[in-house]
Amino acid sequence: MALHTVGAKSIDDLFTMPLSGRTLPRYRIPDSESDPETVRELIHTELLLDGNASQNFATFCTTWNAPPVRELMAESIGKNMIDKDEYPQSAEIENRCVHMLAQLWNSPHGNNTMGCSTTGSSEAAMLGGLALKWRWRKLREKLGKPAGRPNLVAGPVQICWEKFARYFDVELRQVPLEPGATGLRPHQLRDYVDENTIGVVAILGVTYTCDYEPVAEIAQELDRIQRETGLDIPIHVDAASGGFIAPFLQPDLVWDFRLERVASINCSGHKYGLAPLGVGWVVWRSADLLPEELIFRVSYLGGDMPTFALNFSRPAGEVIAQYYLLLRLGREGYRKIQQACADNATYLGQRIAAMGPFELLYDGQGALPAISYTLRGSQAFTLYDLTDKLRTRGWQVPAYPLPPSREDTVIHRILLRHGSSRDEAGLLADDIERALSTLAQGRQTGADPRPGFHH
Repeated sequence: MALHTVGAKSIDDLFTMPLSGRTLPRYRIPDSESDPETVRELIHTELLLDGNASQNFATFCTTWNAPPVRELMAESIGKNMIDKDEYPQSAEIENRCVHMLAQLWNSPHGNNTMGCSTTGSSEAAMLGGLALKWRWRKLREKLGKPAGRPNLVAGPVQICWEKFARYFDVELRQVPLEPGATGLRPHQLRDYVDENTIGVVAILGVTYTCDYEPVAEIAQELDRIQRETGLDIPIHVDAASGGFIAPFLQPDLVWDFRLERVASINCSGHKYGLAPLGVGWVVWRSADLLPEELIFRVSYLGGDMPTFALNFSRPAGEVIAQYYLLLRLGREGYRKIQQACADNATYLGQRIAAMGPFELLYDGQGALPAISYTLRGSQAFTLYDLTDKLRTRGWQVPAYPLPPSREDTVIHRILLRHGSSRDEAGLLADDIERALSTLAQGRQTGADPRPGFHH
C-alpha cells in the first residue's frame, strides 16, 4: 500500500489514521480535516453493508453502465440541467432525446412535439397528471361548469399517483382488481368515470405483476363511453418500464400515440432505458396538449426555450448518458438486450413453475422481462419466509400482497434486467429449490420478514 502523508508524518496503513479509530460522525460535522483516502475507504467499507446490486431482483432500476457512460457523467458533474442558458448544448441533447422518444412512441408530430426530462418516471407522471388537470379545468370553465372536484381513474398504480392526487388535490379512483386479473380491465371504467374525470391512467408494466394493461381496449371503451355520454376522457400511459420494452419486443402492440386518445406518456430512463439513476421522460402527443399556462420560457441560444418541471436543480449527466445509449445501442442494440432479459425471464419462469408449489401469475412472455407468482393452496411456509431465506444467500426477492380486493394474495415478483445472466437466473432457481427443501420441513418462526416495497 502506498504511503500516506499527513503533515510531516508518513503512515502506511489508513486504518491506523485517527478517523478510523472511532465511529464515524453521525450528528455533527467534525472540527478538523481528515485524510481524503481514509475518509473514502471508511465510507466504502460502510457501503459494503448494502445489498449486492447484481442480486437485487426487486428493483426495476438498471444497475449496469459502461465506462463511456461513467466518463460522460464525470465530465458533466457540474452541469445543471435546468440552466439551459448556461448549458445550451445539454439542453439541445435533452431536446433530441424527447424527439427520439416521441418518434419511438409513434407521435404524429415527433419532430416538434413537447416533452422534457425529469428526475425519474414519478416526476414525469406528475407532470402528465398536471397537464390533464389543467386541460380539464380550462374546458370546464369554458363550458361555464364548476371545476372543483377533479378525479383520476386508474387500476393498481405505483404510489407516485397517490402522491400526485394528494399533492395536487385530485380524487384518485382506483379500480379494484377483479378475480384473476393483473390490472385494470376496460369494462370496469363505466362505473368510475364521469364529467369530473380528468383522465384514465393505463399502465404498461404493472408494478405488482409486470403485465401490461390493455391500452388499446381501454381506449376503445372510452370511445364507446364518449359516443353514449359525450364524455371525452384522455389517457395517460404510465410506461415507466414498458416504454423501453414494448417498442423493441412487442412492436406490433398498439399502446402509444397510434391511439388518438393517448395524450401523454411517461417512462423511466433509468429502468429499461439503461441510463444511470435519476432520469425520466414525459412526452405529449402534440404540443397543444400541454397547457401554455404550465410552461415557463427561458433564454436559450439567443431565443427562448419552453420548460416544464418540478425540480429546479438536477445534473445533466443522466440525460447526456441517455443520449449516448440511444446512439450507441440503436433500435437493434436495445432489442437484443431486452430480448436477452426476456429469454432469461422465460427460463426462470419455467424453472419456478416446475418446482411444484408455485402458480405463475405472469410467466415473462408478452410484457416486461419478469415473472410473478404465488403459492398454490396451503403450504408449510409463506412467501415472506422464502424471501427471508433467500436473503441469507444475498438474493433480494420481494414478497407483498396484491392491491385491494385481492390483498389476500401474496406474491413474489422477480425482475430480469441487463446484467442478470442466464447463469445467475439458474443460481437463483437453485437456491429457491434448496430453500423450499428446508422450509417444507416446517414453517419458519420469528418476526414477519416482509421487506420494504421496491420501486
